[in-house]
This record gives sequence, C-alpha cells and structure tokens, in this order.
Amino acid sequence: MANSCLQLCGFLLSSLGWLGIVIATSTNDWVTMCKYGVNTCKKMDELLSKGPWEECVISTALYHCASFTQILELPAYIQTTRALMIIGSILGLPAVGLLLMSMPCISLGNETQSSKNKRAILGGVLMLIVALCAMVPTIWFPIGANQELRLMSFGFSLYTGWVGTIFCLLGGMMLMCSSDSSTSSSRTYQDNNHFYYSKQGGGNQPVASSNNHAKSAHV
Repeated sequence: MANSCLQLCGFLLSSLGWLGIVIATSTNDWVTMCKYGVNTCKKMDELLSKGPWEECVISTALYHCASFTQILELPAYIQTTRALMIIGSILGLPAVGLLLMSMPCISLGNETQSSKNKRAILGGVLMLIVALCAMVPTIWFPIGANQELRLMSFGFSLYTGWVGTIFCLLGGMMLMCSSDSSTSSSRTYQDNNHFYYSKQGGGNQPVASSNNHAKSAHV
C-alpha cells in the first residue's frame, strides 16, 4: 500500500512538473529588464520583458512585442534555452504515458509486476532527463539576460520552470525508489518461497529412505 501511494505521488508530481515546463516553454515572461537604469525606468514607466521567443516593451500606454526571427544571430543562451526546453517538453509526453501504464490501478492484459516496474523505472529516468533539460536553461537564461541588460526581476514563466523542474526531480526519484523497493520485495518473496519448498522437499527424503529400509528389513 505504501509503495502504491509513493508511486502515485511520484506520478502526480512528475505530471505537474511536466505541465509547468510546457507552460514555461510556451510563454515569454521570463525576466524583466530595464534599458536605462532602475530609477529612470521607474520614472518613465517602461520595462522590458524577455523570453526565449520574443521581447516585449511594457509601459502604461504601450505593450509591444517583437519576435526573435534571426535564429543564427541570437545569443547562445537563448538558442540553448529553446533547444533544451523543447526537448524536455517532448520527452515528457512518453514519460507520462509510461508512468500512467505502470500505475497499480491499470492492467494491460496478463502482464507481470516486473514489466510494470520496468516501465515505471524508464518513466522515472525520462522525468529526470526532462528535469535536467529544464534546469540548465532556467538557470542560464537570467544570467545571460543580466549580462546584456540590467536585470530587475524574474517573471512568472521562470518561476513556473523552476517549480516544474523541482517537481520532475522529486517525482522521478520517488518513482525509481518505489520501483526498486517493489522489485526487491518481490525477489525476497520468491526467495522465501524457494527456500520453503526446498526445505519441504529435503524433509521428505529421509521419510522415503526410512520406508525403504523398513521394507528391506521386513523381507
């Protein structure tokens, strides 16, 4: 029961984390920057919001966004952020499918528990890869943006990416731990059964030999 609860919690955390990474990938509110300086921007009420796909100017009377169309001219941190976040979002889909099929409440024919454990371990490994793919850009992007312009604050998308990364890490580790514990418990159960039957078989041999000895003595 505890193993099933741990596996279910790992699945929920991993799914929520993957959704957070997808949201962070598709939105652009990563960092808020200022071109002129903090005091000047506060007086002018003009800020710059930047993400992997476009850059937006935010003011009281203006909200204008410009997409990054020149891919080869983009800085390395933006190109890396795009590639890794897309890879993480794509890998999360088969990971969630594998984890869903490995749940205790779902049975695919006459499959064994070991096949479910293998799917859960594979899904947990994929979730850890998704978390690593999201961890690098969510750390590197604000550092690279701060080197270009003065960074003022982090945006909603960046916080969502951080939370999604943490959830995927925790969910993947919980799934791998639950699968290892269930595998070890099933092996222990099989070893105990093997020892029990071997002991019963060994105990029957002296009885048979004693019966044969009694028959020979009677003759």
